[in-house]
Amino acid sequence: MNNCGTTPIGTHVLKRLSLYWEGYSRKGIFSEVESFAVTKSAILRILSKLLDVKESELALIHNTSEGMNFLSRGVDLKSGDEILLLEDEYPSNVYPWEHWKSKGVSIEFLASGQTPEECLSNFQSKISSKTKLVSLSAVHWCTGLPLPIREISEICKEKGIFFFLDGAQGVGQIPIHLSEIHADGMAFPAWKWLLGPLGLGVLYIRESSLQKIHPIFKGTDSVRDSINYFPYRDEWKDGTSRFEFSTPSFQDWVYFRASLEYLEEIGFSNVRNRIHELVDDLRSRLEDLGMNCFPGQGVRSGILVAGKQGYSSTQIVGFLKENGIITADRLGGVRFSPHIYNSSFQMELIHKKLKSLLK
Repeated sequence: MNNCGTTPIGTHVLKRLSLYWEGYSRKGIFSEVESFAVTKSAILRILSKLLDVKESELALIHNTSEGMNFLSRGVDLKSGDEILLLEDEYPSNVYPWEHWKSKGVSIEFLASGQTPEECLSNFQSKISSKTKLVSLSAVHWCTGLPLPIREISEICKEKGIFFFLDGAQGVGQIPIHLSEIHADGMAFPAWKWLLGPLGLGVLYIRESSLQKIHPIFKGTDSVRDSINYFPYRDEWKDGTSRFEFSTPSFQDWVYFRASLEYLEEIGFSNVRNRIHELVDDLRSRLEDLGMNCFPGQGVRSGILVAGKQGYSSTQIVGFLKENGIITADRLGGVRFSPHIYNSSFQMELIHKKLKSLLK
């Protein structure tokens, strides 16, 4: 029940990886089992459709933190400018921006509030003429609250403010159509809602913003015609793939492709609906026990945070773990995040176990 943290590997992935390793043991990189170009193309095709972007606007990186560092180190700001981040944000979308403080750029924090509407109101009252960059999560990692990113992106576009997204808790469990959200860039990992491997992530940079975000690394794969090593080249690749500067962990690509094709076969909208059905099921069971749940009714999120007066979140999380149920302790609440391999029977089991504790 902590799938917004990490997810277990599926049997479909085990089979795909076993075939890949068997082929690699015979022929190494010349194995016909998985082709580098075909595997990458399959991943980008699915992601571009899911996010409603061009394949050329995507690059495969290692994690969200790396992607946010690419964005932070790549933009031009000046002393006196202001960066606006989310209060109680995950470190991957805080630490990458801190280097700007030594350059005279201030960092302010936005309270997410209790609802998307309250968050938008907080944002409108927080930005100023000094605000030149905003970087927010699509979904708050501690509370599960989806932020009004479309509305915020429109305000940023109107005022000429850079707008970046940490998509870690959003991509795969809420609809994110980047053709409708004016984000200059976004980074997210493979291993949460997309059921992919640890150590693989995705970077998105809008085509119209690419020239405003400068690569901080240059490697063999950063330049055009990279398969020919000589002569050395100054021309960056045309798209976001210029940020893929060297050799990737190809077995992670194989893993990720298998996971994405599995989710695509089910249908990403079906996956989201099932996750939200499980959350609704769990919410009703927890409220039956007198627990308070967040986000409130009517807010669609794969993350549900609960608590009960008189019981600490640490106590409840520890009790559940002793009973084989993995959750997370976040900001004094118990964070639940089911995925499609979970079942209503398991929601019933959680209710049964907690009922024995919350007397």
